[in-house]
Amino acid sequence: MYTLPKIERFNQNVLSKYNIYNSVFITLPFDSIDNTGVLLPLFTEVCESGFKKQQTPKAIIDFFAEKYLTSTSEADKIDLMFRFIQYIERQIVLFDAVEDAAFPVVNNMEGRGSLRDIKEKADAKNKKEELVDFLENFNVRTVLTAHPTQFYTGAVLGIINDLTDAIRGNNLLKIKQLLSQLGKTPFIKNEKPNPYDEAVSLIWYLENVFYHTSGDMVHYLQKNVFKGVTIQNKLIELGFWPGGDRDGNPFVTNEITLKVAERLRSSILKCYYVDIRNLKRKLTFSGVDNIVAELEYKLYRSVFYSRGEIYITLDEFKERLNEIKKIVINQHQSLYLDDLEALLIKVNLFGFHFATLDVRQNSKIHDSVFEDIVDYYLKNDNSVFPENYYQLTSEEKIVVLSNVKGNLDPENFENEITKSTIGSIQVIKTIQEKNGEYGSNRYIISNNESAQNVMEAFALFKLSNWDNPSVDVIPLFESVEDLQNAHNVMETLYTNAVYSSHLESREMKQTIMLGFSDGTKDGGYLMANWGIYKAKEELTAISRKYGVKVVFFDGRGGPPARGGGKTHKFYASLGPKIENKEIQITIQGQTISSNFGTLDSCRYNLENLLSAGVSNQIFEKNDNELSVTEKNVLDQLSDIGYQKYLSFKNHPKFIPYLEQMSTLKYYAKTNIGSRPSKRSKSDKLDFKDLRAIPFVGSWSQLKQNVPGFFGVGTALKHFENTQQWDKVQDLYNNSLFFKTLLENSMMSLTKSFFPLTEYMKNDPEFGAFWQIIYDEFLESKRLLLKIAGHKELMENYPDGKASIQIREHIVLPLLTIQQYALLRINELNKSNEPDVNLIKVYEKIVMRSLFGNTNASRNSA
Repeated sequence: MYTLPKIERFNQNVLSKYNIYNSVFITLPFDSIDNTGVLLPLFTEVCESGFKKQQTPKAIIDFFAEKYLTSTSEADKIDLMFRFIQYIERQIVLFDAVEDAAFPVVNNMEGRGSLRDIKEKADAKNKKEELVDFLENFNVRTVLTAHPTQFYTGAVLGIINDLTDAIRGNNLLKIKQLLSQLGKTPFIKNEKPNPYDEAVSLIWYLENVFYHTSGDMVHYLQKNVFKGVTIQNKLIELGFWPGGDRDGNPFVTNEITLKVAERLRSSILKCYYVDIRNLKRKLTFSGVDNIVAELEYKLYRSVFYSRGEIYITLDEFKERLNEIKKIVINQHQSLYLDDLEALLIKVNLFGFHFATLDVRQNSKIHDSVFEDIVDYYLKNDNSVFPENYYQLTSEEKIVVLSNVKGNLDPENFENEITKSTIGSIQVIKTIQEKNGEYGSNRYIISNNESAQNVMEAFALFKLSNWDNPSVDVIPLFESVEDLQNAHNVMETLYTNAVYSSHLESREMKQTIMLGFSDGTKDGGYLMANWGIYKAKEELTAISRKYGVKVVFFDGRGGPPARGGGKTHKFYASLGPKIENKEIQITIQGQTISSNFGTLDSCRYNLENLLSAGVSNQIFEKNDNELSVTEKNVLDQLSDIGYQKYLSFKNHPKFIPYLEQMSTLKYYAKTNIGSRPSKRSKSDKLDFKDLRAIPFVGSWSQLKQNVPGFFGVGTALKHFENTQQWDKVQDLYNNSLFFKTLLENSMMSLTKSFFPLTEYMKNDPEFGAFWQIIYDEFLESKRLLLKIAGHKELMENYPDGKASIQIREHIVLPLLTIQQYALLRINELNKSNEPDVNLIKVYEKIVMRSLFGNTNASRNSA
């Protein structure tokens, strides 16, 4: 029997099941639910027909109230809107669970991009030895961040997990129970979580998903590619930012960092304890049972009675497991050896740290911290910094910073940020002592603009009495200008004797982080992506020149505008001039739950990342190299797109439009994350201080998705107008990088819906500005369809398109309600005597609808 096409599998296992279980909602015994469930489909129809007639959200809701409600009072309309929001929130959860349950059926888990596919290709192409060598030197590092784009509470995430299992088993009784539970469970957090709360939420994914998936993947490779030989390389590594990322988050303290590191350690020990308990039931034979019992006892005490104390070291744990392995092989015919190997692999991957807790701080903070430090030394010990330090050039300051030593005490400083920054160095040292070096060995400098920024961070360690720090100092380049200058910054560091000596102690490996989110915010879609590609080529060249193994760490978000989308295709498309021995990416907010939230989706996406590296380095090693002509075309496209985006960003209505017509200011009021929505405390909105998440998310709520396409249409149109279309067409046909870039932009366009805000074109203040956005949307859509040879957006990904369409259909009433509320807020604010209480009610409606819209999109921010 033939396997059905992907879209048919989607229709059968997702769409049909969703429609069946959605009908169950109306039968649930809740007050007003039957009435809400009957009215909502009617409201959806009114929204769809209304927007086709170019009606405003206000006209649509007023028409619906007149036609279907017995009372059209504002209070009754508000009550119904809240009930619609609650109902739709739960529909979205149901669709998430149905889609998660169908994931292994809709997606071919053993097909292209899987570990099995890698193995069979290597066998067929006689490249088994190359594959083994590659896997011994390659790493995938997924770094979970606390960036707030996840609106589900822990309780709701638990229900989704259980609902997914019930749907997979077609257990109707259980499904009804869980839907009932869902109806009674609050979706909203009453208080903002602190960074430790965020860490605990994400550690759930480490314990329940990544621990098992990572171990199973390496175990498969060890058995089938390495033929049982132990893989020494940590093929999969995990990173962690909650509790360590201080950039713009004043709530991350040194105490919380230590607490999170301790939680990570106890969590991995708990995982080992569970595995040892399972092994104890199997390894019941002589000479082994007593060792297993001893390990179980020591792990139990370390997890449940430790108070920070560990009753077994990592070396002892490994040694005892290997002792068991030897006895099992020599005396017991390798019985249950497979289970033992599985645990040994996990211990090799995760040690006692589970995930590396990165520490990150902004270079601007370092500037002020260093001012305090220099002032302190000039006052108390003039042998560390020269008296004319502030008058020195940047090059001269680097010379001074290279040779400083000290033993700073945070308590000698009054400024809390200075205290905390100096104290964070000691915290890293403490974590390494307890969790091992991998517990925390990376210090990231965001907004890095110069070599001096890096040397200041490096000097912090030496001034904290840590002469040879077992820590990687990682610059994060984000703006267009900083990306273009990054290779010069790194050459200055590579040619600095002290920093070069530090790199030697770190196996000549330098990690460099590149920011897709802020890069797009700063330079637009084309410039950011092409700018990062070029920066990687230049950084690879300069690193190879000085014998440095450069590793690129990509700061990616969920949507294409923040480096998301078909991420694995980007890594498969990198040419030989970009170092690709490791793939390191951030996974943020919704992307954690949507792409890595279940064992199946996590395995699928991790395998795709790993296979992208294999494909790029072994199977298509030189196929992806861009020619000089192709690079020139990309230069022109990105420059034209950049100028278009720059003129748009500098438009006098740009900031006012976001402030007055979008949900931007409401992100700060949500209780989803501990981090503020902008870096500064100023009431005035400064574009530079604005976080990428609320920036991209606000465009998404408007269904305009500007950061994912603006400038693309103008850039392509230039080639059409100058009779050079064949150049971009050839580039699209021949370059996987360019094709992926445009396909991701098509996803942004697919998720746009301009009829929602078409009323804005008549706005006396913002009408012309809205038209600029819409015109660029139309041009981008027209030319992307032309270059792809398609009649519809995303027609080559029918299942992905179908998923988007269903989600957009579910949330259309939410979007309408949100726009209605924004319109009412503006109306009320302009009245002579604004009704403050009514404004607060509509603001609550905006925020509640914001939650649902974001959850439904799965990668909107």
